[in-house]
Amino acid sequence: MSLVKKNHASSGNADHRHLPRDRAGLLRQLQDASPDIRRWAALDLAAFPDTAEALCARLEQETGLPVREALLTTLIKIGGNAVVKGLMPLLRSEDATLRNEVIEALQQLPEAVSPYMETMLRDPDPDYRIFSINVLANLRHPQAPAWLQAVIERDADINVCASAVDVLAEVGGPETVPVLTGLPGRFDNDPFMQFCVQATIRRIQGHDA
Repeated sequence: MSLVKKNHASSGNADHRHLPRDRAGLLRQLQDASPDIRRWAALDLAAFPDTAEALCARLEQETGLPVREALLTTLIKIGGNAVVKGLMPLLRSEDATLRNEVIEALQQLPEAVSPYMETMLRDPDPDYRIFSINVLANLRHPQAPAWLQAVIERDADINVCASAVDVLAEVGGPETVPVLTGLPGRFDNDPFMQFCVQATIRRIQGHDA
């Protein structure tokens, strides 16, 4: 049974790749009823970096997980400002799976994300700021600790600050300890914040596994 299915899939994929592979044809195929056709179109559009906006728009609508994976693979390959600007609004999506996929994609584009990070961390929506902090967890950018320190110095939302503290436990160094030490006082020495800060300082200083 599985062998028959594999043969059918192989034949179908071959047929899909014989559809027009030009820019206009691939963009049309992104709207096709067949997930396989949409998936191949998404992958092949990597040859057309100027389609980043269209790919991001399709990502917001796409419900098929393999197709979304293909869209994100292509967007990461294209990279650059257009991709980051197209992905940033999707952090507001009600679809938690999509948000997490976008966070992971942005984490792979540190140089393209960096010019926008300060704006993201100052967004009026605290949930958006938290999702932006989540991007920093694996962004691998040298400015990540400084961005997080700025958050815990200025942000008025305790949950946003707690998220920043949590990520600093992974990316922060000894230079972040003074800022961390002063944080609980900004929230009337809230016990939860005190616990978060103490745990992070222990982690940074190597006293906690």
